Amino acid sequence: MAAPPLPVAYQAGTSLAVPDWLNKGDNTWQMVAATLVGIQSMPGLVILYGSIVKKKWAVNSAFMALYAFAAVIICWVTWAYKMSFGEKLLPFWGKAGPALGQKFLINQAGLPATSHYFHNGQLETAEIEPYYPMATMVWFQCVFAAIALVILAGSVLARMSFMAWMMFVPLWLTFSYTIGAFSLWGGGFLFQWGVMDYSGGYVIHLSSGIAGFTAAYWVGPRSKKDRERFPPNNVLLTLAGAGLLWLGWAGFNGGDPYAANTDSSMAVLNTNICAATSLLVWTWLDVIFFKKPSVIGAVQGMITGLVCITPAAGLIQGWAAIVMGVLSGSVPWFSMMVLGKKLALFQMVDDTLAVFHTHAVAGLLGGILTGLFAEPRLSALFLPVTNSQGAIYGGPGGVQILKQIVGGLFIIGWNIVVTSIICVAIGLIVPLRMTDDELLIGDDAVHGEEAYALWGDGEKLSIYKDDTTHHGMASSGATQVV
Repeated sequence: MAAPPLPVAYQAGTSLAVPDWLNKGDNTWQMVAATLVGIQSMPGLVILYGSIVKKKWAVNSAFMALYAFAAVIICWVTWAYKMSFGEKLLPFWGKAGPALGQKFLINQAGLPATSHYFHNGQLETAEIEPYYPMATMVWFQCVFAAIALVILAGSVLARMSFMAWMMFVPLWLTFSYTIGAFSLWGGGFLFQWGVMDYSGGYVIHLSSGIAGFTAAYWVGPRSKKDRERFPPNNVLLTLAGAGLLWLGWAGFNGGDPYAANTDSSMAVLNTNICAATSLLVWTWLDVIFFKKPSVIGAVQGMITGLVCITPAAGLIQGWAAIVMGVLSGSVPWFSMMVLGKKLALFQMVDDTLAVFHTHAVAGLLGGILTGLFAEPRLSALFLPVTNSQGAIYGGPGGVQILKQIVGGLFIIGWNIVVTSIICVAIGLIVPLRMTDDELLIGDDAVHGEEAYALWGDGEKLSIYKDDTTHHGMASSGATQVV
């Protein structure tokens, strides 16, 4: 019996914009996933940064995130995309070039350096060629690059000169992020060797955590007063930003199979299992050792869970996601709450939002645990190297942990060196750190703007519209009585 014909809406060739290779479902999911990842940065981390810092730094912190998001987009399509996912220039770098013309963007997506070969030269895994246009791939990868810079900003909030930050963003994107992306995802030497990084535990989180900590060293600490006391100006808005971050992770991890498939579903489920477990473990540790459950602590635990599962999301079973959640809620907690208060290095370097602990420690932990728990069948659905698997499944799995450690060490070493060079170079042109007066005053001195329109000391708000006499003062601007 012949199969019924496909409805016209599902057929190729219905218009010039629907070529034979286009899969509308995959294209839809990929664009939705990219939007979810974009929402993590703007408004997600913009809101989180603007509310988790001291009130006088709310505007500056949010603006640093917003600026990075916009600047990365332009750099990405102008030269950085092809450095990350184009033709190979070096084993760790692609050839720079624009991704702006329609002849490139409307063709079927493809990552030309990702073909993988056996030692005898025979093709093992073909080039990655998703069933949607290159424009979708460029945008999807762009929002990943953007959030890496936004995460990095968390280490240098409340003292880095905005002019220095404007210079830092394109330089770090060009000389650091593109290296990690090509090496691990775009077909570079770590990709070819079989290092597992499903969705950016190394490319994004380990790199931004290490680079943020390094930049914090070169920029210097916040003012003494800010470092001693730095309360959030709005805990509820912090939770709102965290919520956008958590739910946006469905696109972060669910989009990396480059298709709406079974592996994508596994990744989304595992992401939420690990994040929830990590949040609960972190909260219980706070209760046990500090006698109070901390909302900010719960947010930190949520983030470490999301980061830790990222390199493993579609490669492990659900029970392993719970184990990773337990470890991601406890190991970074220990590094932050115990080692962070005892080791001289962490006292010397002022990492404003503890990005080193929540992203570098959790990212490296997740990468190593991926080498332990990666399930063979799930690995075969995603990885270019056949027979890849975690150590607990025997066979070649023991070597995988070594690969994961080497891959992590490469990302750590590269970011320490390159970030240092970038900071020193910028420091020769403009100061890396704000002036003492700006550090004392905050947003009003740096931007001429403040986050909240609050009445000053001794002023009273009239209950009468346009009342300029009852209290000897006039209402104006955002503080007018409505």
